[in-house]
Amino acid sequence: MKHLTETRPKVLFFDVNETLLDLTQMKKQVGEALGGREDLLSLWFTTMLQYSLVTSASGQYEHFGNIGAATLQMVAANNDIKISEEDARNTVINALRGLPAHTEVKGALTALKENGYTLVSFTNSSNEGVKKQFESAGLTSYFDNMLSVEDVGKFKPFTETYLWASKTMKVQPEDCMLIAAHGWDVAGAMWAGWRAAFIARPGQQLFPLAPKTEIVTTNLQKVAEILISYK
Repeated sequence: MKHLTETRPKVLFFDVNETLLDLTQMKKQVGEALGGREDLLSLWFTTMLQYSLVTSASGQYEHFGNIGAATLQMVAANNDIKISEEDARNTVINALRGLPAHTEVKGALTALKENGYTLVSFTNSSNEGVKKQFESAGLTSYFDNMLSVEDVGKFKPFTETYLWASKTMKVQPEDCMLIAAHGWDVAGAMWAGWRAAFIARPGQQLFPLAPKTEIVTTNLQKVAEILISYK
């Protein structure tokens, strides 16, 4: 389905980690846990995503932080780095929970709210995890609702997870737009019948085999400017 140009989505759904929150500090902490091997960070993050999908595809559910800790141990073991389960969990929980928002985020969210948009966070992190992240980053007050895949028991990018989110907000899939800095998340949303905006944060790319993304730009302020121009 081709969307009408410049028609406002009814609900804007925001991915959280990397899209809204700056992961620079987290990468440093995880790098330290891996004996200074910051080059292993992208491998760890990819492995964490892989095993969140494995968990969902197998009909199981584990908190994202627990999957992050388990995969941190796996990556460490493959590189002869010793890290205990307790240390891995503490590293991931502490690293994920104290992250600041990207510099442009609060201004962009304010502008979208002032222009009548409904803002909903939609994350693979647990309810408790995102609550603490938002309290730490000062983002709680910007959102009309905060959704976690914990309540559906299946991680993004499963189609059922996006459909659950649109149903929860009582809107049709075509009235939803996901704003995310991950090609896999944007692809999953569009395959579920949503619209999408991609923020090309450093190191992030769109998936070339996914449908064409409606908005592609470099930060949330630019996404906000485009959405505010919609009728």
